[in-house]
Amino acid sequence: MKHIVNIKRRALAANDEAAATLRERFRTAGALVVNLISSPGSGKTTLLEATIRRLDNRFTAAVIEGDVATERDADRIRALNVPAHQVLTGGACHLDARQIITALETTNLLPTDVLFIENVGNLICPTTYDLGEDFKVALLSTTEGDDKPFKYPAIFARAEVTVITKIDLLPHLPFDLEAVLDQLKTLNPSAEVVQTSSTTGEGIDEWIELLLARRRAKTA
Repeated sequence: MKHIVNIKRRALAANDEAAATLRERFRTAGALVVNLISSPGSGKTTLLEATIRRLDNRFTAAVIEGDVATERDADRIRALNVPAHQVLTGGACHLDARQIITALETTNLLPTDVLFIENVGNLICPTTYDLGEDFKVALLSTTEGDDKPFKYPAIFARAEVTVITKIDLLPHLPFDLEAVLDQLKTLNPSAEVVQTSSTTGEGIDEWIELLLARRRAKTA
């Protein structure tokens, strides 16, 4: 057990070193970097599509997609004329900083105003790995149930923003929104919460304004 712990510590130390390099690169490029984390099917790619469609030239965007297999998510972003790079992990449940460095060396993603990193669908593994991002965003869909924040507290405690997705389905689901908001407040009192529907567009402009405010604060 001690041997396993030491190996993990060394891996995280190497990742943190690479993340520091990335953070400086992003600062120099003036890019706001957002690390999107959620379980599979929460609507990360769909949120990005809705965001891109509603930008109205308010900022430029680029995307790094993380998946075990296929280029499907990156293809969806490229179809909207936004540069995207697909990282295939081959089974790993998270992205690491060195993979982000490779993505930047492989695809012309910078300069851009906002770089989205869509992590591999998982509420546990991606939480630990620093990717040089400005902040983590946790997504929680109404279809997942209202018990997830307390069941997976680490990500919801660390995420500066939680986006609740698929709120158009609330009338059809036993999802206690107030209970979720209370859980999020307990885990991270300072976190921002945005409620969205990529289908109806509800909350998307609020999400975009949050990103704009964060970028203004970074580049001020």
